[in-house]
Amino acid sequence: MNMPILVITGTGTEVGKTVTTAAIAASALAAGRSVAVLKAAQTGVRADECGDADEVARLAGAVTTAELARYPEPLAPATAARRAGMAAVRPQHVAEAAQKLAVEHDLVLVEGAGGLLVRFDEAGGSLADAAQLLRAPVLVVATAGLGTLNTTELTARELRRRSVELLGVVIGGWPESPDLASRCNVVDLPEVAGAPLLGALPSGVGALAPADFRTRAPGWLAPRLDGTWEAEAFRERTGAGF
Repeated sequence: MNMPILVITGTGTEVGKTVTTAAIAASALAAGRSVAVLKAAQTGVRADECGDADEVARLAGAVTTAELARYPEPLAPATAARRAGMAAVRPQHVAEAAQKLAVEHDLVLVEGAGGLLVRFDEAGGSLADAAQLLRAPVLVVATAGLGTLNTTELTARELRRRSVELLGVVIGGWPESPDLASRCNVVDLPEVAGAPLLGALPSGVGALAPADFRTRAPGWLAPRLDGTWEAEAFRERTGAGF
């Protein structure tokens, strides 16, 4: 992985974005890189609770963590900030923080909140705007099953419209017993995204002991993300498309 900053978004909430970020961080650390994780806006977590960046550090190991804002209610950041009477995060804040972290780290992972266009502020600023300012590639974390093709293609189209590079797609939770839609989506996801499938994390790996997680993480990700996972072998193993 030769990019200094990677922006990680999802096709929605609860798609495995944080555990995917942790797997990428763990793989980069295993490859000898220094890693920082920036959570643009954390919602639905109290001040005394662990947030997504903390969870990445727990699973991945020695990463630098940063969080620009934390809002107590589990809402879109702009809405949560307004209801809490707190200052909103703006795309420029995200870009500046990521650039500062990149000075002292080989890789900075910028994790968004929900999907690409979730609003950070009242002006409609989003993670997509931050990626544009950073001129950084974006990785999309998608679900495996029915409905994922539409949300993935919409996300990819928006990135292309903004001339932002879509690095690829990672399936954030591959089921133990995949249904027909999930198996077919292994073939169809890179087609609708116009970008390669770069990994598939087995469902539930966030519950692994950190040592096991770090050992296994490279096996879930493609070489582009410092892993050993191969899309063709995965398609054959899962009977994708048949």
